[in-house]
Amino acid sequence: MTQPVILALTAGEPAGIGPELCLQMALADRSQQLVVVASVALLEARRDLMGLDVKLFPWQPGEAVRTAAGEISVRDVPGIADTAVGRLNPGNSRYVVETLTVAAQGCLDGIFDGMVTAPVHKGVINEAGLAFSGHTEFLQELCGVERVVMMLTTEELRVALVTTHLPLKDVPAAITQERIGQVARILNQDLKTFFGVNQPRILVAGLNPHAGESGHLGREEIDVIIPALETLRGEGLDLTGPLPADTLFTPHWLDNADAVLAMYHDQGLPVLKFQGFGRAVNITLGLPIVRTSVDHGTALDLAGKGTADAGSLSTAIRVGEQMARHRRSTQPSFTGAGQ
Repeated sequence: MTQPVILALTAGEPAGIGPELCLQMALADRSQQLVVVASVALLEARRDLMGLDVKLFPWQPGEAVRTAAGEISVRDVPGIADTAVGRLNPGNSRYVVETLTVAAQGCLDGIFDGMVTAPVHKGVINEAGLAFSGHTEFLQELCGVERVVMMLTTEELRVALVTTHLPLKDVPAAITQERIGQVARILNQDLKTFFGVNQPRILVAGLNPHAGESGHLGREEIDVIIPALETLRGEGLDLTGPLPADTLFTPHWLDNADAVLAMYHDQGLPVLKFQGFGRAVNITLGLPIVRTSVDHGTALDLAGKGTADAGSLSTAIRVGEQMARHRRSTQPSFTGAGQ
C-alpha cells in the first residue's frame, strides 16, 4: 500500500492572504494530507470574518490528518500578537519565523514529507529586529547547506537561477565558475531526485546580449561561463549554451529541454511569470527537504475580501506532493512521514 504524503502548510504573514488561502484549501476536495502550521486563533478569526464553514482540528504528530472537505488539521503555533487584516504588525514576526521553524524541523525529523509556504513579508520581520532575507536563505541556514537554488516552474517551463536577489550592478562579479558549477550540479541532481528526470537536459543562458557576441558585448561568457560548462560536461551533465536569452525561450530550444539555467533573476523569471502567473511554483533546490511556495506576495490589499486566488498555492501543494513521491522512488531508504 502506498504511504500517504503529509505536507506542512505554513500560513505566512498573518495580515495577508495566506491564512485565507489555507482555509480555501480546507474547503476544496483534495487528496493531499495537509497540516496547516499556524495559530489556531488566527485561522479562527479569519474564518469567522469571512464566514467560511471550516472546522479546525488541532493536530500532533502521529494523529490522523483530516482530508474531508470543510475540515483541516492544524499544528498550532502560539504567540501571535494580533489577527488584524491588512495591517502589518512587527509583533507577529517571531511567530511567523516560528511557523517556518516548526515546519522545516518537522521535515528534517520525518514528521512531514515536505513543506509548502504561503508568502511572508520580509520587511516587517526585519523591522522587528530579526535578520531575515527570505524563505530560501532561512531554510538554507536551518538545514545547514552551503548552496541552495531558486527554481520556478509551471506545467511547461522550469527556470533556475545562478543569482537571485542582487542589484544588477553586482551580478557579473557574483557569476563565478564555482557558483555556476554548484548551481548546475544541484539543478541536475534535484531534477533526478524530485522530478524523475533520468538525464536532465539543461539550457544555459549567457549573461550579456547575444551571449557576449564573441566578446564584443562582454567577456563573461568567454572567461567564466564557457569554461564552467566545459568542466560540467566533463562530469556528464547535458548542458547547452551559453545561449542568448532573447532566443533561448522559444519552442526551438525549449521543446528539447527539461530546465533553463538563467544568470540572474529578471533574465528568466519575467518570461516564466508571463507564461504562467497564478499557477507557477517557487521551489528551493539543494535542501534535504521538499519546499515549494506560491509565486506571489502577501497581497495585504486583498486580505479578508474573499477575492484572493488560491491557484498558485494549490499548484504548489500538488507539486510538493509529486516531489516527495519522486524522492521516495529514487531514494528507497528515505522514510518520511507516514512510513
